[in-house]
Amino acid sequence: MSDNSKQAQEIDWFGPWRNLRDASLDAWSKAMIGTVNTDAYGQATGAMLDTYLATAAPMRKAVEAAMTQMLQQFNIPTRTDVVDLAARLTNIEMRLDDQDAKLDEIQRALRQSNGSPRDRSSDSEIK
Repeated sequence: MSDNSKQAQEIDWFGPWRNLRDASLDAWSKAMIGTVNTDAYGQATGAMLDTYLATAAPMRKAVEAAMTQMLQQFNIPTRTDVVDLAARLTNIEMRLDDQDAKLDEIQRALRQSNGSPRDRSSDSEIK
């Protein structure tokens, strides 16, 4: 009886199906690789994508307009508002950097004209 149980454990009933599945997947994989790597497939895919984008563009614009209107009604900034604010803040930051550089030049010029080796503004900060 122990011999029968060992034989039952050794039989792989799903082995042929697994082999069939693996062979099928390999065949499909080779066929698809051969198809996808052709110029005709690339042109067909490009034409379908162009058609889809041309068809979807009016819908996308309508959704964008509706979203912008909704955001304005709820007083929520839109993407363009945030981009404009970022541009303004960048401009302010650049101006502050320019003023800081000019102030440094003025301080250097004052130190050189007075002949003082120490910065007067640093003395007032220490006290």
